[in-house]
Amino acid sequence: MLGTTYANVHGEGTIAGLGDIGKTWLLPPTLTLQYHFTDFGAFQPYLGAGVNYTVFYNQSGKSADKLDVKNTFGVALQAGFDYMFDEHWGANLDVKKIFLRPDFDASVGGADVSGKAKLDPWLVGAGVTYRF
Repeated sequence: MLGTTYANVHGEGTIAGLGDIGKTWLLPPTLTLQYHFTDFGAFQPYLGAGVNYTVFYNQSGKSADKLDVKNTFGVALQAGFDYMFDEHWGANLDVKKIFLRPDFDASVGGADVSGKAKLDPWLVGAGVTYRF
């Protein structure tokens, strides 16, 4: 899976008073192993688990003057299904949950702060399936 989305970074704990620290875009390429259930005819559900390496870019501060979220590895869980219209063509729906805890550095009013962000994005995908 390869796609992009954005996430908001919020302050918690000792920096909870900062509220929305900022926002970052993320590119979370994910590699999963899947188990396909095959006894349902045209409806073919699957479960998966894997690893992800997320790259953060276009970071901007809100209550922070500067925000730097560090690239990190995460764990991914997946559920989805293919629905086959015939021997070759079908449709696919897929949902992934990625568990991310990247470190970040920020500057607020000239003071440097750091922490660990809890982002955990949901990724939803749909597509067309063709089997050879």
